[in-house]
Amino acid sequence: MADTPFTPPDWLRQGFDHIWLPYTQMQDAALPAPIARTEGCRLIMADGRELVDGVASWWTAAHGYNHPHIRQAVQQQLETMPHVMFGGLAHEPAYRLATRLAALTPGDLTRVFFSESGSVSVEIAMKMAVQYWINKGERGHSRFVSFTGGYHGDTFATMSVCDPEEGMHSLFAGLLAEQILTDLPTSEAARQAFDDLLAARKGDIAAVVTEPLVQGAGGMLFHSAETLRFIRETCDRHGVLLIVDEIFTGFGRTGSLFACDQAGIVPDIMTLSKALTGGTLPLAATIARQHVFDAFLSDSASTALMHGPTYMGNAMGCAAANAALDLFEQDPPGPRADRIATQLVAELEPARHLPGVRDVRVLGAIGVIELDPHSDHDWMKAEFIRRGVWVRPYNYIIYTTPPLVISPEELSTLTTAMVDVVRLWGGKTQQEG
Repeated sequence: MADTPFTPPDWLRQGFDHIWLPYTQMQDAALPAPIARTEGCRLIMADGRELVDGVASWWTAAHGYNHPHIRQAVQQQLETMPHVMFGGLAHEPAYRLATRLAALTPGDLTRVFFSESGSVSVEIAMKMAVQYWINKGERGHSRFVSFTGGYHGDTFATMSVCDPEEGMHSLFAGLLAEQILTDLPTSEAARQAFDDLLAARKGDIAAVVTEPLVQGAGGMLFHSAETLRFIRETCDRHGVLLIVDEIFTGFGRTGSLFACDQAGIVPDIMTLSKALTGGTLPLAATIARQHVFDAFLSDSASTALMHGPTYMGNAMGCAAANAALDLFEQDPPGPRADRIATQLVAELEPARHLPGVRDVRVLGAIGVIELDPHSDHDWMKAEFIRRGVWVRPYNYIIYTTPPLVISPEELSTLTTAMVDVVRLWGGKTQQEG
């Protein structure tokens, strides 16, 4: 893409003095790219330039943007009933969605609790796990086991089960609820350590919390289905609950509908969000197995789950999710993710031996180029936009998680830009060194 002078629109210049951006040091923040509309796998900037979206809006837009089936469902729901409170009232989109999710998720994950965001869905899962033990008369189970490299959200409880050294939450070290951090059991030594930990602490552990197959925000770190099976088996052996965070991995990203499917496991509690609505509206789900739900049943109101987000089960969000599930049923994501994976492996491989590259890896519709630390993110983002793509590096990785409907030509535009920018960055770093 040729260099084009950038004239920010008035709304961006004026609003920038009042906005607070995510994950951004605002003192020296650059103006973000102004997007006027979206279509398919593309972001159309205010000046008319088009960017192939390599991130699917933080992994949400699995079906691309403005899909007519999802759009029609949301429009129809808006015209009839955009929202009603979920306490004491019911509506078809939410109840139908709960029934469908119970049928799609593995095993007896049959009880669905809706909320508005992924972080909140994990908070709810953690609250369920602690109260599960309280309702069973065992109040001491208040700690959570999580893994090095893990990430589960930015709210207070979820920060406590993220890797404290990962970067975003290190400022809060010592201020969060104390949890138990350990290494993923990917080696014999780590497996033994994990088994010993659960044996020694099972009396105060509420649950183990993990991301299946991919630790996303921690650096797109991959582990095997065998590792996930071992975590489930060890939790079973010691009578510990397992929470699996499928917010990123769910709905085809790793090549199966859920990452748990590849390991053949059933978590006690699963969390879903992101691609659930096809990237249109905020919605999340915390889904519990029957034995977890049963622990909340009694003649006393004190054992009920006292939680209820204001926009819980939002009708438009549920309508969007039902439409997104229609599309997954009509065109299962597995073959599409496999096709993307094959192309990513072939087209990212040339980056492996470039200066400053530590690793190139692919899993399903996830492609990663891992760099040496201290990469220049702002420079890279500008270079990507200049090449007509939206790729957002973070920490020391450049990654793509494109919409599952991306065409081979659009994907090649992404991978070519990724390799070219890494090549330029490596040469620039060598010159500066």
